[in-house]
Amino acid sequence: MELLPPTNYEIAQVCLLAGKIMLENGGETYRVEDTMAHVAEGFGVPNSHSFVTPTGIIFSIDGPEQTTRLIRISARSTDLHKVTLVNAISRRISKGELTPQEAHRLLKEIDAANTGFPTWIKILAAALASGCFLIMFQGEWRDFVPAFVAGGAGLASLGYFHRLVPIKFFAEFLASLLIGALAFLFVFSGIGHALDTIIIGSVMPLVPGLLITNAVRDLMAGHFVSGLSKGAEAFLTAFAIGAGIAFVLSFYNGEGFV
Repeated sequence: MELLPPTNYEIAQVCLLAGKIMLENGGETYRVEDTMAHVAEGFGVPNSHSFVTPTGIIFSIDGPEQTTRLIRISARSTDLHKVTLVNAISRRISKGELTPQEAHRLLKEIDAANTGFPTWIKILAAALASGCFLIMFQGEWRDFVPAFVAGGAGLASLGYFHRLVPIKFFAEFLASLLIGALAFLFVFSGIGHALDTIIIGSVMPLVPGLLITNAVRDLMAGHFVSGLSKGAEAFLTAFAIGAGIAFVLSFYNGEGFV
């Protein structure tokens, strides 16, 4: 039995799902558009067009059966393993190894899979990274434990506050506020010694490094809307972190609270 050629609707479904997974898990805008174009071309559609922003994707296929679809992106995180899996499927499509139905099924499995690390491992990694950043910023080894505890508590509280208040800015502000308060308590009790290096090391897991990198890469690739919006998001995150720490330091005069 001869198989029917895939319809534009089926191809658009696969392209949009691939783009959605990549954009929601830390993929750059230009990489998302490039992947969607390669997927469409792998299915025999060279004349596809896509417009990607951090909050939505518009995909269109020219021809007698013109298809235009829009998908909304409401949540974004970082899971580069999923981005790698989507790239692998894109390469298989380009080689003609997958039909649209098979590709869509595999992409749905990737989208539903929980490939991230458990929360306790993320907290432990953030705590260890905080201590290492303290040493990198020329802190003292005796402050490693305070930075370790404050950094881990900061990342743990970020997830908790985000569930309580589903506004990213306030969650980051409260998490940095907790980090600043813990750092002061360690110094006040004599466990910690250099308040500035403890705070600097502890807030580093909250810094939007990937967001800043993607914003710069999108701007360099000519995607000014996405680059500026991601840059604005990174600025708000940095401002929230700075505001939380500044709020604590405003009550601190070098020897204790005013």
